[in-house]
Amino acid sequence: MRLFSTVSFSVLYSTLILYLTEGLHLKDTLATSIVATFIVFNYALHLLGGVIGGRYLSYRALFAISMVFVMVGCVLLSHPDMQFFYWGLAAFLTGSSYVTCINCMLTQLFHPGDSRRESAFLWNYSAMNIGFFMAISFAGLFQAYHAFTSLFLFCGLGNLAALLIIVYYYRDLGDVNTYYSTNHNKVRAVIIGITGVFGIFLLMRWVLVHVEFSLSFIIFLGVAMEVFVVILAIRQPQSQARKKLWAYFILGLASLVFLTLYQLVPIGLVLFVERNVDRHLFSVVVAPQWYQNINSLIIIFGGPLLSYLFQYLRKRGYVINASLQFSLALILIGLGIGILPIGIAFASQQGLINSGWVVVCYVLLTFGELCITPIGYAIVGELAPAKLRGLLMGVWLMLTGVGGALSNIFSQQMLGNQNISNPLLTNPSFSHTFAEMAGISIASGIILLAMAPWIQHKLIKS
Repeated sequence: MRLFSTVSFSVLYSTLILYLTEGLHLKDTLATSIVATFIVFNYALHLLGGVIGGRYLSYRALFAISMVFVMVGCVLLSHPDMQFFYWGLAAFLTGSSYVTCINCMLTQLFHPGDSRRESAFLWNYSAMNIGFFMAISFAGLFQAYHAFTSLFLFCGLGNLAALLIIVYYYRDLGDVNTYYSTNHNKVRAVIIGITGVFGIFLLMRWVLVHVEFSLSFIIFLGVAMEVFVVILAIRQPQSQARKKLWAYFILGLASLVFLTLYQLVPIGLVLFVERNVDRHLFSVVVAPQWYQNINSLIIIFGGPLLSYLFQYLRKRGYVINASLQFSLALILIGLGIGILPIGIAFASQQGLINSGWVVVCYVLLTFGELCITPIGYAIVGELAPAKLRGLLMGVWLMLTGVGGALSNIFSQQMLGNQNISNPLLTNPSFSHTFAEMAGISIASGIILLAMAPWIQHKLIKS
């Protein structure tokens, strides 16, 4: 399911900024704000997926409904018109809660403390990136010919396959220990859940034409959710649960720093690669999306290998824990972004940098991602109380949206307000912003590395 359901998101993630600037001819600043809003609410709605799923609808039912909305969104997006675009993206975003459903359905297959949980999420993450690789490869081909209509229709086929799979395995994926599974008035719950889904659809349509307000609001909401986690931790009656929620809070902040840098990829970094990088490989011009396949390939093969390596090292007494992995992730992505200003310093007379610098950036970024993202999903199941697991999984996924909103600020700083694409003029602002963000990430990683033993032993293993 994860492989097929990922295809449409992968296409929009890698190509939406190019569709807006090349297909719909929007200005850079408006295009980046819309893409940031898409990323923000794609992940922010995971929070509502955590609230609705398991409470008013089963995770499997919400997943099926989500696939229908995404398919409708893809069809509407295939029409090159701004009104169709807004309604289509609103429908697509409404269906974005499916990730929470998949993670919670997978979590329910394992008992707390089951060592196989981490491996399952790494395999799941690897499958997701097979979908990324397939989608991005096709996206580059379609985009080269500006065949955006065909591309979006192609996206919907993946979600149709995912819908058929969930229908086939529907009976095997029932909720376990959720509010919905123990609710004696399921009809009322379902009515509330479906009404909520359609309410989200209308809200997303409004959000997309008020992007600046929406991005500011999501940052405020992210702060509010972190405060909410603190309140939850303080109010826990048991010391062990309280300490684990404090660990959730600290690691969540670390994840937010990582995700702010990571969400540069579909916003500012794609435009940087398209305009400021020499993308010629012999006589072939490499599509800007294809550089992201470096990320997918490493994760496809590296996810299962990393799972095996962690188990191998732990059996031999090495300490490989979540706090250490999070700190390494921050340092690696900081180094990856930080290498780009060096490449800019060695740019050609036309202002174009060698694509090798971008390749190294993506390699370091991906190893950082492997250290934090799938591990973050797994650790929510370990740290969150059972009845709050869906909600806190949604909060965790929403952090990616907050990171997208913050990334938009840095992307706007890179691009400026002049709508200039000449690399000789834009290289200085790109270099300054990349260096600034890299410094923040590396410093945060070092601080977390120093705190790692205390977090692991005093909070997580309390």
